[in-house]
Amino acid sequence: MATFDRKIISGHNKLRAFKKNSNAYLIKTLSYITHIVDWLICTTVILMGILKKMVSLNVRLTDSMPILNRVIYGTCLLLIFGAAISQNYPSKSVRVIVHYPPGGPTDIVARTVSQKLSHALGHPFIIDNRPGASGIIGLEIVVRAVPDGHTLLFGTSGSLSINPASGAVLPYNVLKDFAPISLVVINPQILAVHSAFPPNSVKELIAYAKARPGQINYASVGVGSPNHLGAEMLNALGGVKLVHIPYKGTAPALTDLLSGQVSLMLNSMPTVIPYVKSARLKGIAVGSAKRSAAMPDIPTVAESGVAGLAGFEYVTWYAMLAPANTPKAIINKLNAQINRLLKDPELAQSLAVQGSEPAPNSPEQMGRYLQEDQQRWRKIIKGANIQF
Repeated sequence: MATFDRKIISGHNKLRAFKKNSNAYLIKTLSYITHIVDWLICTTVILMGILKKMVSLNVRLTDSMPILNRVIYGTCLLLIFGAAISQNYPSKSVRVIVHYPPGGPTDIVARTVSQKLSHALGHPFIIDNRPGASGIIGLEIVVRAVPDGHTLLFGTSGSLSINPASGAVLPYNVLKDFAPISLVVINPQILAVHSAFPPNSVKELIAYAKARPGQINYASVGVGSPNHLGAEMLNALGGVKLVHIPYKGTAPALTDLLSGQVSLMLNSMPTVIPYVKSARLKGIAVGSAKRSAAMPDIPTVAESGVAGLAGFEYVTWYAMLAPANTPKAIINKLNAQINRLLKDPELAQSLAVQGSEPAPNSPEQMGRYLQEDQQRWRKIIKGANIQF
């Protein structure tokens, strides 16, 4: 009987503790709500004061004034609600769509950045890998998502620039159905040649290829791949005719480059650097506009002294985007966080291991960059008559 009584007493104690904690939680919640309401009221009062001052400056009221009032009132409300939305974002976990399988370079960089955003914004940014159909599956998920900032895209130059530039029929319009947040990183590509290949610079390569039109070949990981298009850009701007040898992936292409079956290849830094350092390959240039921090002694293609290559730039890149119509306040908040995080030296070092360099910009700059990149690749694809 005593044991039974002790259990009853214990149960009552737990119930009282539960009620106490519940009340404390309720009071804390109500306090937060009160602060938010107070902030909204104060903001409204200030804006209404500004409104009255503006109206009082008009000595003569006209029939159009009610319309002006409504416009100003509407603008005030948008500012208030925009600020409130931004302050409360995110309100739950954020889903980040990556259209590549787990473990690859895109996935690793996406996870690195998402982890930092999780810590900064107080809610988890969860990677959702949706590979397949050249990125179409992943992008379509984002296009159809609710535009509240809780579904984002970690996209690549391949899916966002090259696919649209190829003329492929897509179930979305990249420039209209997405809201750019920021460029995240660029991935400089290195022009590597077999160790026994005579040219030691881009200038020597162009002269060598012009003397042997159609005899110098290059490897890529497939028709329409970034390194295929990068080499075709070199053909177009350098006035040469390098012959394309497509492979089914990086491994077989690199194997034939190392054995001398093909002469050259544009590829990512982490893939090529070990072979350059061991002298099995020669890195004669990088495709980025400026030298890479990973290999600062290797010049850019643009530095070659070849007139047609002065504006050459070939990089792959990753960017963060949201569905179209996502509130501007949320876009700006994410952009500010990404820009801040990418200035962290520790994160920059972590990204460098993947061959990536931080390259944040504004939503407006990202939108222009995306448009210009599509136009650039469209010109290359058309000029080389590449059929996807």
